[in-house]
Amino acid sequence: MTLAIRPALKREIDAIRDLERASSRRFLGVMDALAVDDPTPADVLARRLGADGLLAATIDGELAAFVMFRPLEDSHYIEQIDVNPRFQGRRIGAALIDAVAERAAAAGLARLTLSTFRDIPWNAPYYRRLGFLDIPDAALSDALRAVRREHVARGLDEGARLFMQRPI
Repeated sequence: MTLAIRPALKREIDAIRDLERASSRRFLGVMDALAVDDPTPADVLARRLGADGLLAATIDGELAAFVMFRPLEDSHYIEQIDVNPRFQGRRIGAALIDAVAERAAAAGLARLTLSTFRDIPWNAPYYRRLGFLDIPDAALSDALRAVRREHVARGLDEGARLFMQRPI
C-alpha cells in the first residue's frame, strides 16, 4: 500500500463528492438525516481547491480520502474530512490532519480547529486521540460562533456538536 497526500485535482471533484456520500453512510441508524444529506457542493470544493484548501489521499493511485480546510483566525479550520469506507482503519485521516497541520505551521498559524459530533466514536473521541482538545462554548471566538450559525442554518444539531483545537 502506497499512501500519497497531495492537493486535490479539479477532475476529482465528482469523485470527492461520491466519497463523501459513501462515508456518510456510517451515520445510518445513528443520524439518518446526516447519512442521506447532500455532499459538499461542487462549487465549494472548487473554491477550496483554488485556495489550496483541499487535499486528496490516494492509495496506489486510487482516491481514498480527502480533507477540506480554510484559514480562520489563527488556525486552519477543518471543514470536512472523509475516508472511503474501504480504506478505514489505516490512519489515512490522521495523515491528512497532519498534512493540514504542516500547512498551518508553514503559514505561521497556531492551531487546527474543527467542529464535530460530541459522542459519536469516530468523531470527538477520535480527534481527542489525535491531540485535539475541546473548546468550551464560553471560549468560542466570534469566528467560531459564526461557523456555529452556519451549521444551524444548514440544519445541524449544534447541541450535539463541539469545537476542538490542536496546537501546532
